Amino acid sequence: METEMLKIFNEDGDNIGVATREEVHKYGYWHETFHCWFILKEEGKTSLFLQLRSPLKKDFPNLLDITAAGHLLAEESVNDGIREVEEELGIVVNFEELVFLDIIKNSYRSKHFVDQELCHVYLFSKNVTLDDFLIENEEVSGILQAEMQQIKQLWLGKIDKIDVHGFVMNSSGEKELVKMKVSMKDFVPHEQSYFKRVIELIEGY
Repeated sequence: METEMLKIFNEDGDNIGVATREEVHKYGYWHETFHCWFILKEEGKTSLFLQLRSPLKKDFPNLLDITAAGHLLAEESVNDGIREVEEELGIVVNFEELVFLDIIKNSYRSKHFVDQELCHVYLFSKNVTLDDFLIENEEVSGILQAEMQQIKQLWLGKIDKIDVHGFVMNSSGEKELVKMKVSMKDFVPHEQSYFKRVIELIEGY
């Protein structure tokens, strides 16, 4: 995976070549990712589906994240990002069913790596339920559902915790229903500006 080739960009979004995934995160090159948020509208309320990252993941294990997301390889177009949805969630989606929201810059720095993403952000609003997710991979260990107004308040720092519900995959490979409270420390550390922009775009939609 670290040898995958990715297109790299300057601050203005101009393509300046290619580099390995390892180099991208070592030197902090801007690169493209695909983000797809799933929402559910029912009984006058909107919910957001969150991916629970596998404990086997090298980066940010056991944290909540975008419903489906991944890097775009050097030879791929944005349309190819749709593969992440089926690979991670077991749901087949046509690219034409997605709603383009924006390209959002998102940067994260730690002692171990620098992650500077040009995030192609999409929305999938065709109603699915928790039963529709088929998690059979080493990327994802569960799916949780959060009420949109609650997660908005959490992401904007107005409340400390929210209730979520969904399922995790147990050791037998079966869905185990769960309810829990989560805080911002339970999320992959995207920039708050990213979370704020996603909220604005979904509400605008």
